[in-house]
Amino acid sequence: MELLIALALGVLTTCGVFLILRARTFSVVLGLTLLSHAVNLFLFSMGRLTTGAPAIVGLTETSADPLPQALVLTAIVISFAMTAFVVVLSLKAAVELRNDHVDGENPNEDRP
Repeated sequence: MELLIALALGVLTTCGVFLILRARTFSVVLGLTLLSHAVNLFLFSMGRLTTGAPAIVGLTETSADPLPQALVLTAIVISFAMTAFVVVLSLKAAVELRNDHVDGENPNEDRP
């Protein structure tokens, strides 16, 4: 199970970094989303999640740690707000520049 989580974390991080380094804004937004999912998975895996255990300490011998759950919930809210902001920013830039290139330049045009 640890190998599967580590592999999923590596794939999400690799794909996210690759998409962030692309030259189009839609790819950058997808890359940021994949990186936020990788961070959420990392936080969950660091919390040593247990299935079927209550999050309250003292009711049973094993209890789930509520801190990773709170951190992931906060990360989900922050990543949603960040993604919404980046989408609006990239749409505004694409409308004003008539191009979705990250630098605002079309690489196919000749420079003066």
